[in-house]
This record gives sequence, C-alpha cells and structure tokens, in this order.
Amino acid sequence: MNEKFVLALDQGTTSSRAILYDLHGRERRVASRELQVQFPKDGWVEQDPNEIWRTQFESMKEAAKGQEDQIAAIGITNQRETTIAWDAKSGDALAPAIVWQCRRSAGICKELKSQGLEAKVKERCGLVVDSYFSATKIAWLMQNIPSLKERVQRKEVIFGTVDAWLLFKLTEGRTLATDYTNASRTM
Repeated sequence: MNEKFVLALDQGTTSSRAILYDLHGRERRVASRELQVQFPKDGWVEQDPNEIWRTQFESMKEAAKGQEDQIAAIGITNQRETTIAWDAKSGDALAPAIVWQCRRSAGICKELKSQGLEAKVKERCGLVVDSYFSATKIAWLMQNIPSLKERVQRKEVIFGTVDAWLLFKLTEGRTLATDYTNASRTM
C-alpha cells in the first residue's frame, strides 16, 4: 500500500519546523531547527533569509525522510509580516529579512500619518498604518539600500513574505505566490 501524507511547514520567528501527517490527521514525524534572530540596533529585528530557508529545508527533509514520494500536499504557515527581498532570477537574498517585530520603519509610518493617509490606507486594506506590516518595511529597504531601488526599477527584485520566499525556493523559482491571509497583512 502506498500511504499518502501531508507535510506542514511551520516557519516561525525562533524555529523552522516540519510535521508529517497521515491523511487521518495523525502526526507521524516532527523535525525542527532553531533560527537565530538579530537585534542590530534598538528596535530593529532581523534574520538571515538564507538561514530561514536552510533551517526550513533541513527540517522538511528530516520529517519527510523515506516518504518523499508519498507526500500529497504541503502547507506553509509562517511569520506573516516578515519581509524578504530577493533576486528575481537567482533567488539570492538581497538584504536581511526584516522581522514583523522590527520598528525601523516607524518614521515612514509617522510620515504617512502626517500626510493624512491613515484613513485611506485603512479604507483600502483594512489595516492601520504601523511598522508591524510589510509595506513600510519594503519602503525602508528601498530608501536605505540604493542599489535595491535601482534593481527594482529594472524589475530584478522580488519582495515577499516568508511563505512566498519558501515557495519560490522550493520550486526553484518557478512559483511566485502567496495566499490571501499573508497578502492581507502587507498593508
């Protein structure tokens, strides 16, 4: 009998886990890798996107070992507001991942509010203007890494949440996607 499984990837702030479930919802195997978090300045929180990928991939391989050909589906849950920038062709990370807790874009939020844009933002996306969400993290990256802005203009850069990064890496660049629940958190 060729039993089928579902593999759940749980990419969190402090660890990357993978859980193999049978089709009755029973947990069959769990693997986990610790993930480092850096605090380079007061209020700043970042991670190495390559470490996010490596730890998730390693935990996935361990959890799926021996059942790789029997996996019917993979699901991803992740730290939804963390933002990653990567090269559109090579998939190489272009900057540290700016973690959901990071407050480095608070000045951008303050500027948006001073321009009276808070109500418009809330009307369009249902979120308040806050550095918690991805949009101002992307703006910060564009303002503070000059080469990134130039590369964006040449359409060489992808910005995304952690699920989009993992899916891009898992499919070797063939798939760029997210789901509604992650997209709704970008602002």
